[in-house]
Amino acid sequence: MRIVLAQPRGFCAGVTRAIEIVERALERHGAPVYVRHEIVHNRRVVESLERKGARFVESLDQIPPGAVTVFSAHGVALSVEREAAARGLPVLDATCPLVAKVHAEGQRYAAQGRTLILIGHAGHPEVEGTLGRVEGEVHLVATAEEVARLPIPPSRPVAYVTQTTLSVDDTRAVIEALRRRFPDLQGPDTRDICYATQNRQAAVRELARQVDVILVVGAANSSNSNRLREIGAESGRPCYLIPDAAALRREWFGGAGAIGITAGASAPESLVQEVIAALAGWWPVEVATLPGIVEDVQFKLPAALASPQAGAAG
Repeated sequence: MRIVLAQPRGFCAGVTRAIEIVERALERHGAPVYVRHEIVHNRRVVESLERKGARFVESLDQIPPGAVTVFSAHGVALSVEREAAARGLPVLDATCPLVAKVHAEGQRYAAQGRTLILIGHAGHPEVEGTLGRVEGEVHLVATAEEVARLPIPPSRPVAYVTQTTLSVDDTRAVIEALRRRFPDLQGPDTRDICYATQNRQAAVRELARQVDVILVVGAANSSNSNRLREIGAESGRPCYLIPDAAALRREWFGGAGAIGITAGASAPESLVQEVIAALAGWWPVEVATLPGIVEDVQFKLPAALASPQAGAAG
């Protein structure tokens, strides 16, 4: 069986930074360190950090007074930030810089008096955080069809921003629908969809041209992993989203000569290697990696953790 690995796949710079923030906070301050929401959407990552002393909570009232607190890579609403400040919690913000960029763009458009439209999926932590960062009128849409139902007069000045982990093609369709409806529209085209998301989506399209079945290693609640599965399926190949090797089913591969594997931006490479090992238990395998973009982006850590000599957080 030929196994073809997508390039790039797995961890992006924002995820690497967020995990390092928790690990350094544990080294600097000792356990426990409290993290609001899963630091990234992957159980293997979360469980690894829990073993080191991280405690994951959904609300700040679950955090003891004075405990070191980390905000997840998805970002938080201003109300959460203010609540942490009011309680005097020492905070380390692991919000992905590309998500923070979307927050800043939304705030800038709102300050210009524009009605803001956020393209994204309701209930996703990144969307909740972005909605809560903009003080002004904000509407959430996920599809081009929803644009027609927006309760906004076409003459109104409008702007939009996007969730960073969406499908580039789906987002482009929503933007075109907005352009048709609102003559006075400003926004960033698909540039808000982060480089890592776009690179992984392009790699899956290339993978689909060379294999018979595609596996996407990632969590069911990971937006970017779900988009990879959708793109693989749209490319005409059976495509399965799996959290780990235990989810593999031999019947998926009947008649296949080549299996493609990619991983969402929050899935560690160790999970990919475990999937390869499981497949190698069924057949002799030959593993190759597609040519592709080698990402070398690195994001700075918060100043409180950037050097061994830095002082305590907060």
